[in-house]
Amino acid sequence: MNGNGWKAFLEEVGGIGSFAGRFFKEGLRPRYEWQEFFRQCYIIGYKSLPLVGITAAIMGMVLTIQSRPTLEEFGAESWLPGMVAVSVIREIGPVITALIFAGKIGSSIGAELGSMKVTEQIDAMEVSGTNPFKFLVVTRIMAATVMLPVLVVFADVLALYASYLAINLKDVVSFKLYTNQVIEYLEYSDVLPAFIKTYFFGFAIGLIGCYKGYHSKKGTEGVGQSANSAVVVSSLLIFVIDLIAVQITDLLGFN
Repeated sequence: MNGNGWKAFLEEVGGIGSFAGRFFKEGLRPRYEWQEFFRQCYIIGYKSLPLVGITAAIMGMVLTIQSRPTLEEFGAESWLPGMVAVSVIREIGPVITALIFAGKIGSSIGAELGSMKVTEQIDAMEVSGTNPFKFLVVTRIMAATVMLPVLVVFADVLALYASYLAINLKDVVSFKLYTNQVIEYLEYSDVLPAFIKTYFFGFAIGLIGCYKGYHSKKGTEGVGQSANSAVVVSSLLIFVIDLIAVQITDLLGFN
């Protein structure tokens, strides 16, 4: 990366940091746009359930089917429910759901706000006395932060149930026995860190989507670039946050 590349990168990081600071400043100051916030929760959360659910079910079944032959070689088929549960709860569920969320919601927010920027709707809101940042940005970032953990819990449960169905394709295992094995292998340290980091995933996706859309360049091409870069940057941030979270949990003795 040459000097101009580093300069552009640092300017982008600085812009995102300033944007995040403005979010906290505006978010803590009344008046609060509760109606728009709940509307965004419905759009961001509820309307994402089908895609997240299908992805989670396939993920649970594929992981189970692919892992069975390896465990059978060591005569450890009984470990399958616990292994799948730990894998899904700790890493696969949160990360895959966050990536699906980034692709669907990050691009949607970037395109929506970018379109409003290009058509000067944001400028019109400012002229009319409305605070467009609070109405458009704060509500979307808050909704993404709140709804992603809910979607991850939904995805984890569905993935584990799909794993149960996949196990019963070859064996006959009662749902009670499967549940007991899952609970036996899972620990508090598996669930809590994985759940906490989903809030950071959601915040990052909402922040980047809003930032890219709010600073979209003029023209329809700029809207497309905003949507595309929102997905790319937020997906990269998910892996960075996940790496940091793993290091922190390791230092705290959760692993």
